[in-house]
Amino acid sequence: MYQTINCPMEKNALREYESIPAFRAELTKYGCDGLETVWSGEPVPDDLPTELIVGYHLTFYPDWLDFYREDTAALIRKFGSIQTAKQFYGCQGREGLMDQYRADLERASSLNARYVVFHVSDVSLEEGYTYRWLHTHEEVIDASAEIINDLLGSRNWPFEFLVENQWWPGLTFTEPKLTERLLNSIHYKKTGIMLDTGHLMNTCPSLRTQAEGAAYIQKMLRQHGSLARAIRGVHLHQSLSGQYVQTHTGKLPEDLPEDYIARFSKNYSHILQIDRHQPWTDPAICPILEQIHPEYLTHELAAGSLAQRMDAVKIQASTLKCGGFTIAHFSGL
Repeated sequence: MYQTINCPMEKNALREYESIPAFRAELTKYGCDGLETVWSGEPVPDDLPTELIVGYHLTFYPDWLDFYREDTAALIRKFGSIQTAKQFYGCQGREGLMDQYRADLERASSLNARYVVFHVSDVSLEEGYTYRWLHTHEEVIDASAEIINDLLGSRNWPFEFLVENQWWPGLTFTEPKLTERLLNSIHYKKTGIMLDTGHLMNTCPSLRTQAEGAAYIQKMLRQHGSLARAIRGVHLHQSLSGQYVQTHTGKLPEDLPEDYIARFSKNYSHILQIDRHQPWTDPAICPILEQIHPEYLTHELAAGSLAQRMDAVKIQASTLKCGGFTIAHFSGL
């Protein structure tokens, strides 16, 4: 099993450490093998320790389906104008979006990533507040499969392609028939699931404790039966935001800006209140990891700096050790 931390691919990401060997030693201290990285939009830093890259999170837009379909009316309603939409996505339409994905796949391949992660979800800014969906799970799943098959083609890419669950329309890992629909629609043989534990918890706003969250994840695994064997990796974190969701969703806030970019900025802080990315402190998650036996485990934790992220990793690693998670081998705890 490979253990990683999430870390953006930007030149300042590792500046907090005096050297790459010092950073590598910090990773080893908590049983981690390397990084799951994501492109930040700038050239790949020359000093990026590419040998530490295990996973690669592909570029994603939360709200992409209408742009991919080139639905002019929907885009004008959401962005105010087609020009604003093009500025936001940085391209002209469907083919421009596909070119971005293609470039990202080539980048992942050149970095020798063992796996890539792709979000299968679609949600607009307004839906993130109202929780009234504009597209069905089936629409998002079918369009995602179409994109994936187009991108990967018949080429023998060097990585596994892992689809990640969200709590928006698409792959939620709460409905086995939909999970099966997605997996059966993707032609690439090295396809699997990256199960995000916090995102799965976000699908059930009634959860109030980590123990309840672990029981809920276990319930979803049981319901999926043999489909759960497709899980190749785990994004490990916990998210107990149900009280916030029940209080702050159902309608648009009165002070939501008209300008799309200002609206996007306000929405970002709202999403962070829902998707907490906090470390597990209850070992109830350990039997679940033992059951899944993931090939890849990413400590995907929120932090304001890399040092703070490593502090969060220490907490989560300690929880796994206390819970007797025997797949991993931690030192220095």
